Amino acid sequence: MKHINLGIIAHVDAGKTTLTEAMLYKTGSIRQLGRVDSRDTFLDTADQERERGITIFSKQAELTYNDLSITLLDTPGHVDFSAEAESVLQVLDYCILIISADDGVRGHTLTLWSLLKQYEIPVFIFINKLDREGIDKAAVSGEIRSKLSDCCVDLSAAFDGSGLSEEDYETIAMCDEELMEEYLENGGPIGDERIAGLIRDRKLFPVFGGSALKLEGVDTLLRGLEKYTAALAYPDEFAARVFKITRDAQGNRLTHLKLTGGVLRNRDVIGDEKVTQIRIYSGDKYETVSELTAGRICAVAGLNETRQGMGLGSLSGTNAPILEPVLRYRVKADDGTDDAVLLKQLRILEEEDPQLKVEFDEMSRQILVRVMGSVQMEVMTKTVKNRFGISVTFDTGSVVYKETIAAPVEGVGHFEPLRHYAEVHLLLEPQPRGSGLSFQTVCSEDVLDRNWQRLILTHLREKMHRGVLTGSPITDMKLTLLTGRSHLKHTEGGDFRQATYRAVRQGLMYAKNILLEPYYFYRIEMPAVNVGRAMTDIEKMNGRVEAPEIINDTAILTGTAPVVCIGNYSKELAAYTGGSGTMSLSLAGYDLCHNAEEVIGALGYLPEADLKNTPDSVFCAHGAGYVVPWNEVYDNMHLPHAFDPEKGMTGGEGQELSFASAQAELGMEGFDARQSAKGNGADTGTGLGTDEVDAILNRTFYSNSSTSVKAEAEKRKGVGASGRAKVVSTGGRIRDPYEDYKYDPVRKKEKYLVIDGYNVIFAWQELRGLAQVNIDSARDRLLDIMSNYCGAIDAKVILVFDAYRVKGRSVSENTSGRFTVVYTGEDQTADQYIERFASTNGKKFDVTVATSDNLEQIIARGSNCNLISSRELEAIVRDELKGLAETYESGNNDGRVYLGDIMKNIDGTT
Repeated sequence: MKHINLGIIAHVDAGKTTLTEAMLYKTGSIRQLGRVDSRDTFLDTADQERERGITIFSKQAELTYNDLSITLLDTPGHVDFSAEAESVLQVLDYCILIISADDGVRGHTLTLWSLLKQYEIPVFIFINKLDREGIDKAAVSGEIRSKLSDCCVDLSAAFDGSGLSEEDYETIAMCDEELMEEYLENGGPIGDERIAGLIRDRKLFPVFGGSALKLEGVDTLLRGLEKYTAALAYPDEFAARVFKITRDAQGNRLTHLKLTGGVLRNRDVIGDEKVTQIRIYSGDKYETVSELTAGRICAVAGLNETRQGMGLGSLSGTNAPILEPVLRYRVKADDGTDDAVLLKQLRILEEEDPQLKVEFDEMSRQILVRVMGSVQMEVMTKTVKNRFGISVTFDTGSVVYKETIAAPVEGVGHFEPLRHYAEVHLLLEPQPRGSGLSFQTVCSEDVLDRNWQRLILTHLREKMHRGVLTGSPITDMKLTLLTGRSHLKHTEGGDFRQATYRAVRQGLMYAKNILLEPYYFYRIEMPAVNVGRAMTDIEKMNGRVEAPEIINDTAILTGTAPVVCIGNYSKELAAYTGGSGTMSLSLAGYDLCHNAEEVIGALGYLPEADLKNTPDSVFCAHGAGYVVPWNEVYDNMHLPHAFDPEKGMTGGEGQELSFASAQAELGMEGFDARQSAKGNGADTGTGLGTDEVDAILNRTFYSNSSTSVKAEAEKRKGVGASGRAKVVSTGGRIRDPYEDYKYDPVRKKEKYLVIDGYNVIFAWQELRGLAQVNIDSARDRLLDIMSNYCGAIDAKVILVFDAYRVKGRSVSENTSGRFTVVYTGEDQTADQYIERFASTNGKKFDVTVATSDNLEQIIARGSNCNLISSRELEAIVRDELKGLAETYESGNNDGRVYLGDIMKNIDGTT
């Protein structure tokens, strides 16, 4: 019988648990169909799951459909528990992605789609809730193809009696070039095995649809799984991947894993631990087996050293999660429990929960937890109370920042206390957003033995390296080992650990560092009349907004915004839309921090005071080690620079060396920098000889100088204009890596303020009163006010009035200095004039449009313009001219009276 491990993932409320129940019911695995709102579903058995009506913990169920055996894994849909869903992906053979017909492809759906791609999991798509009124299946299918893939093809016709059409086969053939050539040459239907192969290779994504609640389309989906899935082949050698850690009701620790090779038997020894029980779960119940073959998922008792993502047997390494928590909170017990006891219990939860990260800050003696969101935090509070009897509270929290760099820099770490020696040179390079950290080497084995190189790469991976702006983790960088040196007699493995850590840190001290913050994808649905307010709010939150989608009276806004700004916006949205506005969020990744200087100042991190992450190096003189500050390491290092800002890598001796040529020269094209070091064997290369090191140990620091050590250090040390320590060159060997760095500032864009004249007149109370008597008087008063305002600001002001009803009139523009008054021509409104100006100049200049017209705001926003309402403009002008009138001291009485008169008509004061 064919067996597959099948996962179900979806955005929250898409119907994931409902479809799981329907599949279990249709296959006879359960006799009674459960419902979420009835709190009696087969897999959502935890009290908090039934109370909230959402899946929190991934669960397993066993079912059989004809000749197909399925291990079904249900996963959480809420964004706060997306890491729990991700942990399951690494053990799946296939996955069902559910898309709600009335929601379409949401932001979190795109996140899940990206994860499925990264884990290379074949996908079946099920469009749920097609029974609802007004649903257009063709429109939903079109959105899926446009946002996910052109190869999402509806295959339900293969099971409705009519069979796939010639058009269906042609669409399938277009998903693979080789198949397309065969189809064009031979035509005819495409075999089921060929279709199954395309699905297995992620070249085709079959689409089915129906209503899980009404059991519609579920049989078709099951038949599709039976027909279009393929059994996998596994090696004979034992291997397994751990994806989850739990504890049963008796407190026994369980390791949930997928067997990816060989056979697992009860009493087998894995590492230094013995398997005491093998369980196959289905819901809360399980059966024990004596052995299990490759491809199956089980829970194993007796293993206490396993961790989520760990590979066992021949499957080495640990899979780090792609999704990481972005919020950090300080947690404390409010019932008097000692912090040491609380920390121990939280470590247990950390083992079980992949999205929970527990830290202990030794400086502040505080327990910190990193979580995905507020819902996860509420669940954690109840879990700690129920399981451990401890009542905990959290502070207001903050986001988790990260740091990266803007330009390449060489970092040097030297560790040479008495009878120890290691020197490491690393190249730190910026990488695209979201790429994380990568490590490689271009160092010749003639310079440094491969064992030492692997050890250095291991030390780069094993530690969370902190940045120098806020002490946050670094990311989006490539760290390359350029060169290094060891000693045949005195070098030990720990020496390279110290040198490697210090090299990273010293490079960061010289680098142009950048602070990053987490961003959310957002999707907001609201009445169309509120779209202007929402777009303005997002702009104030430093977010990015795409052109709104208007469907009847509903507007849909999508884009990204900083987590710290938009995280609590849903309450404000509900307030001003009368409860009809909704917002969904999903993690978009990290990007530039919108208020970096404020964050850096508030955190007050001092990199040189962080002794556990020191950038300084250790050298030796007179038989004793001494610390050399990071900005003097270049002066004292034994190896020359291996990186030149102009020539790139030089191989340490001035010879230009590329990554490709270096690896080809060394025969290291296949060298995997992610491998772990197998040992710390002695250096077999041409490292520093015994005589040379002994000479160094006996050498006096700055021995060839007639001045004192301190005086020479002060002489050689300087501070560059950027504030970074600058090293003075000695003999052309030492150089500041940034002395040739050219900063190209972005040119300041010219500012324009474009005003819809009549919209402003009828929005300002004073002008509206004048307009009711005489519109010309109101217009003249606005001209006076804006003429004075233009003189007080650094921008060109364009005031636009409608004149489209005047027969035969052409557009007229009267300009005086930076103030322009425009009267539109016949058949042209002010809206049309402003729209054309915005679309032509929105990206070239800094354009702000002042109007309260919703449609005009939408158009301006789509042209990359800033927006203010007419009432906001009134407040801005009032404040500016009031300040100007108060500080006017030229002695020109006419001018003073004139400004006072203007102010009187704005706010009623003189």
